[in-house]
Amino acid sequence: MIGKISVFDCSVIDLGKISFDEGNLTVVENASNFPFEIKRIFYLYDIAGGESRGAHSHHHCHQFLIAASGSFEVHLDDGNYKRQVFLNRPNIGLHIPPGVWASELNFSSGAICLVLASHQYDESDYVRSYEDFLKFQK
Repeated sequence: MIGKISVFDCSVIDLGKISFDEGNLTVVENASNFPFEIKRIFYLYDIAGGESRGAHSHHHCHQFLIAASGSFEVHLDDGNYKRQVFLNRPNIGLHIPPGVWASELNFSSGAICLVLASHQYDESDYVRSYEDFLKFQK
């Protein structure tokens, strides 16, 4: 799938929220308007200031990133265009389709990055070298 997607195919999606006197609730369901079926969930936390995460692309896996707590930036790159998205609300997420190089950085103190993925972990699905990513893009 690499080479057919651009950073403009990455979508910021408002998942909505239900407000109560006690707080808010956001629901994610596979059968809803979510962009893919979720097969894996993981989260990043305790990221030291100045550190970054990600810096890879996928052949097949879609990812959806949510700032469950705090904030961080996502840098997107398709080999031709670059785009930056700031996430800081737990009801807003970023859909990253396969074929886009993504890096998460500038985590605030206590930030939690929740990741919903379309595939189980498979190391062969990752493109971890930016030079290899650019070769696939051509």
